[in-house]
Amino acid sequence: MSYETLRHFADSYGLIAMVAVFLGLCLWPFRPGAKRHASDAANSIFEGHDDGE
Repeated sequence: MSYETLRHFADSYGLIAMVAVFLGLCLWPFRPGAKRHASDAANSIFEGHDDGE
């Protein structure tokens, strides 16, 4: 493959792929069912600790 071929691929399809991955990662926390996982992750640091200590 020549440099021009790889550059054309990166300029067109590579950009589309990067935008798709970016949007997917940005929307991942807002999917249905993610609230429970986010809440579990946020409260996991408090597991095993008694109140008042």
